[in-house]
Amino acid sequence: MTQPVIFCDFDGTITTKDNIMAIMKKFAPPEWEPIKDQILGQEISIQQGVTQLFNLLSTDQKDEITQFVLNQAQIREGFEDFVAYTKAQQIPLFIVSGGIDFFVKPLVKDHIEDERIYCNEADFSGETITINWPHTCDEHCSNGCGCCKPSILRKLSDDNTYKIVIGDSITDLQAAKLADKVIARDFLIEKCEELDIPYEPFETFTDVIHILKQLEVHT
Repeated sequence: MTQPVIFCDFDGTITTKDNIMAIMKKFAPPEWEPIKDQILGQEISIQQGVTQLFNLLSTDQKDEITQFVLNQAQIREGFEDFVAYTKAQQIPLFIVSGGIDFFVKPLVKDHIEDERIYCNEADFSGETITINWPHTCDEHCSNGCGCCKPSILRKLSDDNTYKIVIGDSITDLQAAKLADKVIARDFLIEKCEELDIPYEPFETFTDVIHILKQLEVHT
C-alpha cells in the first residue's frame, strides 16, 4: 500500500503573493531588484540570494515589517477546506517553505502544527536581519537551497511514499523533480514545461482537493 504525503510550499502557494517579495518591495533599497533577478535566473543560490536580501533590512524595522506582512498576506481560497480534507483522508501534510518563521508560522498557526512546518528562521539581534538555515542541503544536494526541499522530501519519505509536491516557483523545482505528483502554478509551471516534468495546474485549493480526489492512491 502506498502512502500519499503532501509537501506544500507557502509563499505564492498557500498565500496569494510571495511575502518575501512583498517585504522587499515595501522596505528594501533598490539593490534588492538585481538580487531577485539573479535568484530567478539561477545565477546565485537561493540561500545566497535570500541572505543578501534580508541583509538590506535594518532590524529596527522588525515590528513594522512583521505587522506589514501579517496584515497584507492573503491565504489562497480553499486552504482551510484542503487542510480539513487531508486530515479526513489521513494524508500527512507538511509545509516546506523558503519563507521565514516570523510570518510563516503565525499565518498558518490555526491550521498546521509547528512540527509540520519546515522554514527558515530570522535573527533580529544584529544591525541587519540575518537568516538562519536549519534545513540545509543533505549530501545528495549541492544547490545551496537554504531550506532544502528535496532533502526534506528524502527525510520524510521512503519507497512506500507517494510524494505530492504543491508549489509555484523556482524554490519548488528541485522537489518537483523528485515528486510522484506535481501540482503547480505560476513560474513552476514554466519550469515544469521547460523540463518535461508532468504537472497538474491549480489556482485555488479547491482545485487541489479535486486533483487529490482523482488520485488512485489510498492510505
